[in-house]
Amino acid sequence: MTDILPPGVKVQGASGIAFVIAGPSGAGKSSVISALLARDPRLCFSVSVTTRPPRPDEVHGRDYYFISEEEFDRLLSRGALLEWTVYQGHRYGTPRSEVVDRLKNGLDVVLNVEVNGARAIRQANLGFPVVLIFLVPPSWEELVRRVRGRGTEDEAALSERLRIAKEELKRVPEFDYLVINDELERAVARVEAIIQAERMRIVPCG
Repeated sequence: MTDILPPGVKVQGASGIAFVIAGPSGAGKSSVISALLARDPRLCFSVSVTTRPPRPDEVHGRDYYFISEEEFDRLLSRGALLEWTVYQGHRYGTPRSEVVDRLKNGLDVVLNVEVNGARAIRQANLGFPVVLIFLVPPSWEELVRRVRGRGTEDEAALSERLRIAKEELKRVPEFDYLVINDELERAVARVEAIIQAERMRIVPCG
């Protein structure tokens, strides 16, 4: 297609794009991302590091790299993290190599990060486009139902998670897109539409 375009013009999808998906607990980020990866071979997932213990259904290297506080400190000292944040007493971070190496190879990277980390990734000057997508449940009541339905935390931890969610929802204006996850298939289709539109965005080059 490039031979038909005038000089100095290309579509954004000609190189890698970083799609950052964030949102409060209960938004369904992991489920949406899993469906996207299963459908689109050009998408790859950036696995984050965390100091929290794994949940029963989580796998090291697939969902997160579960590391010690000391290992996290070493990554920070080497400048190996694009961003990092503290959530409910545990640290989370995005390894730079997980993202940059794949973008350089022309792949699009999907990142599942805390809300505080999304803007930091855009400000990291990757040299590639960064698209911020905020995922939310259809209502506060549904968010509470999903968080409580996990059954993995005591009441104090649940209350803290919901308090954080209220604060995170105030950050919606910092994002490029808002996607409501009222039903998984519809939410996935909405994010797919964003991805395709961003790949076709016209940008200057040269």
